[in-house]
Amino acid sequence: MPLEAGLLEILACPACHAPLDDRSAAGSPELVCTGKGCGLAYPVRDGIPVLLVDEARRPA
Repeated sequence: MPLEAGLLEILACPACHAPLDDRSAAGSPELVCTGKGCGLAYPVRDGIPVLLVDEARRPA
């Protein structure tokens, strides 16, 4: 289930404050940081973004 566009506009990466890209259509929904050098992927659980750096997946 994709996030509302209005919500996505105000969310930012807690690590670098760059905008997030919604990848909720994938098998494991997540929000991915668009910042260069960051790229953390934050999980979305039950439609709620978990914006904790400790919960984020590092880029491959």
